[in-house]
Amino acid sequence: QVQLVESGGGLVQAGDSLRLSCAASGRTLSSYSVGWFRQGPGKEREFVAAVSQSGDYRYYPDSMKGRFTVSRDNAKNTAYLQMNNPKPEDTAVYYCATHFSPPEGTSSIAEAYDYWGQGTQVTVST
Repeated sequence: QVQLVESGGGLVQAGDSLRLSCAASGRTLSSYSVGWFRQGPGKEREFVAAVSQSGDYRYYPDSMKGRFTVSRDNAKNTAYLQMNNPKPEDTAVYYCATHFSPPEGTSSIAEAYDYWGQGTQVTVST
């Protein structure tokens, strides 16, 4: 079983950068791809980004390209989500999750992910 803990959220001004972390314990994170999702107030959960086991393959939906950067450091058992030039509409609870996928595979489907963190709140002010 994998335990995931997100951190790095908080209040940020629009245009400032912010990096979220996802620390894993219980099992080595390198066996899983990692996805990031978010859920804003009154909104459904939304896929933000995913990174393959090695970190070589990264996937973003078109709406997120250029605005987020996903990465990982398997030596630290941690994944990251960099928010570039955040906007008020990026206000949400951000979750990381793990997917037991082929080495260079990822998924944008929340139901494919097995383990989830508790989420970290990001609030972007104007």
